[in-house]
Amino acid sequence: MRLRRLLLYTLASIFILLVLGGAFFYILFTKDLPTVEALEEYRPNLITKVYARNGEVIGEFYVERRIVVSLQRMPEHLIQAFLAAEDAKFFEHKGIDYLSIIRAFYKNLSAGKIVQGGSTITQQVAKSFFLTPERRLSRKIREAILAYRIEKRLSKEDILYLYLNQIYFGNGAYGVQAAAETYFGKDVSELSIAESALLAGLPKAPSRYSPYHNPELAKARQEFVLTRMVEERFITRKQAEDALNENIILKPKKLRTLWVGPYFTEHVRRYIEEKYGDTLLYKGGLHIYTTMDVELQKAANEAVSYGLRAYDKRRGYRGPVMTLDSPEDIEAFIREAERRLLKRPIEVGGIYQGVVTSLDSKRRVINVAIGNRRGIIRYPDFAWARLYNPTGEPDGGSVVDPLKLFNPGDVIQVKVKYLPEPTPPVEGVEEAEGSGGEVKQEPVVLRLEQEPLAEAALLAMEPETGFVRAMVGGSSFAKTQFNRAIQAKRQPGSAFKPIIYAAALDAGYTPATIVVDSPIVFEETVQHAAAEDGMEEPQKWEWKPRNFEEKFHGPTTVREALTKSRNVVTIKILRDIGVRRAISYARKLGIESPLANDLSLALGSSAVTLLEMTRAYATLGNLGLRPEPVFITKVLDRFGNVLEENAPSAEAVLTPQTAYIMTNLLQGVVENGTGWRARALKRPVAGKTGTTNNLNDAWFIGFVPRLAAGVWVGYDNEQPLGKNETGSRAAAPIWVRFMKKALDGVPPENFPIPDGVEFAKVDPKTGLLANPSTENAVFEVFKVGTTPVKVSPRKNLPHGDKNFFLIDAGEIPPAEEPVGVEDSSPVEEPQPATTLPEAF
Repeated sequence: MRLRRLLLYTLASIFILLVLGGAFFYILFTKDLPTVEALEEYRPNLITKVYARNGEVIGEFYVERRIVVSLQRMPEHLIQAFLAAEDAKFFEHKGIDYLSIIRAFYKNLSAGKIVQGGSTITQQVAKSFFLTPERRLSRKIREAILAYRIEKRLSKEDILYLYLNQIYFGNGAYGVQAAAETYFGKDVSELSIAESALLAGLPKAPSRYSPYHNPELAKARQEFVLTRMVEERFITRKQAEDALNENIILKPKKLRTLWVGPYFTEHVRRYIEEKYGDTLLYKGGLHIYTTMDVELQKAANEAVSYGLRAYDKRRGYRGPVMTLDSPEDIEAFIREAERRLLKRPIEVGGIYQGVVTSLDSKRRVINVAIGNRRGIIRYPDFAWARLYNPTGEPDGGSVVDPLKLFNPGDVIQVKVKYLPEPTPPVEGVEEAEGSGGEVKQEPVVLRLEQEPLAEAALLAMEPETGFVRAMVGGSSFAKTQFNRAIQAKRQPGSAFKPIIYAAALDAGYTPATIVVDSPIVFEETVQHAAAEDGMEEPQKWEWKPRNFEEKFHGPTTVREALTKSRNVVTIKILRDIGVRRAISYARKLGIESPLANDLSLALGSSAVTLLEMTRAYATLGNLGLRPEPVFITKVLDRFGNVLEENAPSAEAVLTPQTAYIMTNLLQGVVENGTGWRARALKRPVAGKTGTTNNLNDAWFIGFVPRLAAGVWVGYDNEQPLGKNETGSRAAAPIWVRFMKKALDGVPPENFPIPDGVEFAKVDPKTGLLANPSTENAVFEVFKVGTTPVKVSPRKNLPHGDKNFFLIDAGEIPPAEEPVGVEDSSPVEEPQPATTLPEAF
């Protein structure tokens, strides 16, 4: 009895100790385990997508590239492939497959290390959502506990849904939908049995079994999955054989518009990150709808590239990218180039690096190899290199024979002009020549190119809505993400003058007001503190503004002054209306940058952004309604809830009459002045060039009905662009090229004329109404009530008869004196020119 009692006590104690020990270890392993309730509201990391105006994807931001899809969208054989590969007893066990665990334990024990996991799909869900991937016994125990809890909480279908949308497939793809796109370029519903088996084999070791990097191992793993599917009677042996013999084409899904406008998309990214935080941006699955027009963005990209390369060629050839000294180096370069061409084949318009193989001085041809493809550059396509300028200074270099600049082994940049089709062999001829009947390839026709050193920016918006349709912030987003359309502030030069003239129109000036273009000097005495003690003489500061062409033209109408971009006249007008008034008008038009509170403002001395200037011109094109720039129209969360919506908005800052007259004046700049290149559009265009001192910056900003655009060209270090590189030569061609493509198929349209303006024929020399003998009379536009009332004197008019040709306007008094070139104004009160200073 004693032994029985002792044995009973011993067994009871052991049982209690086991229970207590089990409870202790259970508490130890479960005390900090997360709850599985969160799985019921599955919120994985999703891709944030950015869309253009037509719904095309132009950007993606993510930590894990995942697209969640329902089980109903997945083909049945895809689900079966995963069950066969990972957990054939999934629908039978309660989260833990004990036989698999025992089998894995035995194999691990035999190997002396962990070689097999034995985890069920439910355990993999537990690990993926709640645990680390470390291989430790404690983690496996916690994983099993979580798996049991998950099975108690969720249905088998829910667990499969989580698993197939959560697992990693390599190459940045999370979930079966992203994997289907990454490897086959198709929707998950379109996958074949062979493709499904290939995907099902990846989660075990995505890098090891990647078909991109290890196709043989991927094929072997696919065969294993297909065999398991046959064993589990998911498919027949015939289906497995057909799948194994299927020719799988790896074709990652490429979005034609992805990153078509990287500066635009980056601007959107910065805004979203600042407003909503990086977690929501990179993991929240937002849907961001923007104002970008894909076709206009492509046109902007091409125009900026074209303009910068054209400018760069005018400044001279700087030499090869590098020189390969040995045949071995050349061969290695060709092999590497050929490897890159497998992903990006040669295409017309593409720019590549090629190596010079030989020179043909008789034919004046450069032979080039792009990978294994032979190319030629004919003389007209490298003749621009005759100006050799290795220093990169805009006005450096000397003229040489361009053929002497190239040597075999030189790596140069080339653009494909023409890509001939392969020529089939002629039967019988190739065998005689020993070619083996191979297809003959004609050489690719190339053009010598050079990576530009200068930078450029372009921004286009709709005046009525403020929707920004295209934006380029520099020559290469890969080189620098600094956005020169928004972040850079540069002096606009004469492009700022329309703001001065808009203020002048509201101060009483008209397009026909006469201002004398004559020398003017500003002097100021600077008193130093030491001078009060007699230690230093006061210093005199002197400013003599001049016109670009170093000439003065005497009496000049406001229209001619803006058309010909006369600096002195603009300064005199600014002095008359006051700098404060001009700054006020700049603010009205959307210029927010600091502005100089002096007369240099007339010459665009204050640095501003391209966005500000384009918005100001868009306001003129919108009849005085200043649009609010809009990049984003709507932001939705992953559930479709609207987080933000931006509708077009505009504020009336100028009268329609002032805005229209300024538009009409800017049309004159295009038709008769510095903006003449824009006449190539063969439609009504308003615009203005801008060039700063020392030719540091070149601008062209202009608009047509419904579209305004601005272009800036310059160097980041503000060095000069070089001789003759004005706004007309460096910036306007980019603007014109962009607008030609942007307006392709759009019928010409006139600018709308508001009420309150009228037209009259005037004498451009006097600004007065034209008479029958006036030469070169022009129709001018005026606000109602500001049209001149005097008639320009007839030629050879007798001195005694001063009033003979005045209009019979009843109450209009006759002129007391004839109008001369020294007269301060050709029009009567209340025209402002009658009160201008004597210096005018």
